[in-house]
Amino acid sequence: MNNRLYTFAGGDSGIWRIVKMEAIAGEPIPAAVMVDVIAGQETGQSSREAKWLLRGITSNERYVVHDEREQILAKQPALGRLEAVCAALIPIRKNSAWWNLHQDERQKIFEEQSRHAHIGLQYLPAIARRLHQCRDLGESEPFDFLTWFEFAPADESNFNELVAKLRVSPEWNYVEREIDIRLVREPT
Repeated sequence: MNNRLYTFAGGDSGIWRIVKMEAIAGEPIPAAVMVDVIAGQETGQSSREAKWLLRGITSNERYVVHDEREQILAKQPALGRLEAVCAALIPIRKNSAWWNLHQDERQKIFEEQSRHAHIGLQYLPAIARRLHQCRDLGESEPFDFLTWFEFAPADESNFNELVAKLRVSPEWNYVEREIDIRLVREPT
């Protein structure tokens, strides 16, 4: 089993209820009511009956310098905290201009111009996140990245502030498709 592979299945079942789904840029995805987060290979009824499946793998941090990575590791809370009943799944695809840049050029935009990691650090430990790379799975994946966030209801305004800051950064000039899916965990 690949413990780095995650599938987000949007359909009628799962533990996360969709409260809002908005296409920020590009084409929307089909409407769904629930999202199931499946670790490993796609199995179970929710993935067979899903309206959409978004897949990604966890990987090494590609655009974070050593000091920022150490700060993130020190402050980043684990996913699945009891109080973190709110979540956001944000799939993003960047345009070919981004991918035609050399790695060091993308790093410079990410780090020096957009200050992506610096912005994110301001919201830890209230907001937990896990980044999933999609491009590593092949050309058929509709997105390049899937970012999963979890937070408590009291931190929703902070989360909104975080994504607003990122969306006005120079890095977002390269985003051609972005979906913002907001969720709440159903009681078990």
